[in-house]
Parts: sequence; C-alpha cells; structure tokens
Amino acid sequence: MNYISVVDIAKKWEMSERTVRNYCAQNKIPGAFIAGKTWNVPENAEKPERSSKRSDAPKTLLDILRMEQAAKTSGGIYHKLQIELTYNSNHIEGSRLTHDQTRYIFETNTIGATDGTMNVDDIIETANHFKCIDMIITQARYPLSEKFIKELHQTLKSGTSDSRLDWFAVGDYKRMPNEVGGRETTPPEQVADEIKKLLAVYNAEKGKTLEQIIDFHVSFESIHPFQDGNGRVGRLIMFRECLSNGIVPFIIDDDMKLFYYRGLHEWSNEKGYLTDTCLAAQDKFKKYLDYFRIGY
Repeated sequence: MNYISVVDIAKKWEMSERTVRNYCAQNKIPGAFIAGKTWNVPENAEKPERSSKRSDAPKTLLDILRMEQAAKTSGGIYHKLQIELTYNSNHIEGSRLTHDQTRYIFETNTIGATDGTMNVDDIIETANHFKCIDMIITQARYPLSEKFIKELHQTLKSGTSDSRLDWFAVGDYKRMPNEVGGRETTPPEQVADEIKKLLAVYNAEKGKTLEQIIDFHVSFESIHPFQDGNGRVGRLIMFRECLSNGIVPFIIDDDMKLFYYRGLHEWSNEKGYLTDTCLAAQDKFKKYLDYFRIGY
C-alpha cells in the first residue's frame, strides 16, 4: 500500500492540513498511521464526510481499539489485548517470558531485573508482536492479502536469530520443508499457489462467519507457509478477521494449547473440538468486554 503526506492529501481533498490531521487523530481515515510526528495516509483513502452532528462515541470494538491505540490509552481494552494476546500466543510457541515480564516490556519498553537468564529472541519477538497487533488493528478494514500476511511475518521475526540465517526467509515463504506436530505440510515450491487459492476462496465471501474464519486458520496452518512463526501469524489473522467482521474475537490461552492443537488436527473429521475451544476463548474475551463496558 502506498502512503502520502497530510500536505498532499489536503490538496487532493481541498481542505486544510489541520482538518486532515484531526481526521487522522479521530480514526476517520482507515489505515492512516503516525510515524514520529508525521501522519501517513493511504493514497487511496476516501475523504471523510463532514457531519453537522456531534460525533457519537465509538460503536464497535475495532473503533475503540483504534481510538485507544491512537491516544496511547493506558489501562483500557487496547492495553489488555496487547499483553494478553502477546503473552499467550508467544507462550504457546515456547516463550519463557512471564506474564509480568510481557506487561513490563509493553508498559515501560524495558526488561526489568531478573534472577535467571532470558532468551533475547523471546524479548525481541514480544516487542515485535506488539507491533503486529497494531498492524491488525490499523489494517482490519481492508481485505486480507498475501502482502499483509508477509508483512506480519516480517514484523514478527525481524531482528531475531532466525533472521540472521541464510536459509530463513523473513517476510517470505519457507525455503525448506517443515512439519507441524509430526505432520507433513505444503512443499515450499507449492506454498505461493496454495496461499493465493486460499485467499481467493476466502475473500470471495463478503461477510465471514466464525466457522469460515476458523476454517481459514486450519488451512493456513496446514500449508504452514513460513519457516517459523506460522502459529502466531495465523492467530493474529484470526483476531483481525473477527474484528473486521464484527465477531467477538478471542485469545487462545496457553492452558488451551492442547485442546487447540487437537482441534486443528481433527478439523477435517470433527469441527466441534476446535469450534468449542474458540467459543470458550470467546466467552473469556467477552468478560473483558463486559468489564470495560464494551457492547458486542
């Protein structure tokens, strides 16, 4: 996606730069993001409609997340999501950081004292995962694309020890065959075609159901397109697609890991295992929404 400056978009829309900046800060321009002190606006962004009425409070979870993200709100649902999704998704994949350490990195951008040793990759991937969550919130209103999926992987694995390996493709598909849970996955030379087919079928449907989102996740994990990081990228996509389609999202907790893996393996025979696991996780997320008084 190409981005242009506030100056350029103001000329294009024939309005003041101040108005454009206000639109960006109020999340009225999907995909706009701030880097340092400069707003970057998607080149194809549509001009927001002016309203004489006082704007209502955000109505959806996605609206609230975008508002809290832009305002850097502490202690809200955005803050909660960053810590819970990052901790649990990384822990499923073997991270040894504690929940408190994850929270400390998000809140202070520091590690904190510890008596034991810490894996540098765990720290880097935790910080990177926070950025990935920002990406899914920012890009949730756009169709899911191959480019976006690769960008998630690029962000997640940048700066890790894997990224320094000649055979490890960061932000691109695997170069060597891999397995998941002892099961064969799609050969490297077939991955690009299989992902394109999967996205074509998925994006052909306008409004997605929870079952369709889970089904996409199972297919994505079966392809296992990247050398590493497939689970975390896949779960980020699931969360994004729930936000995009007005479905209450969910976080697969570390203590649900075995049920989650069983559901993935049995999906073709029995969809109930994984569906029930996701619904149980959804019920837990609803408790977060109830606490923060967010409707669903």
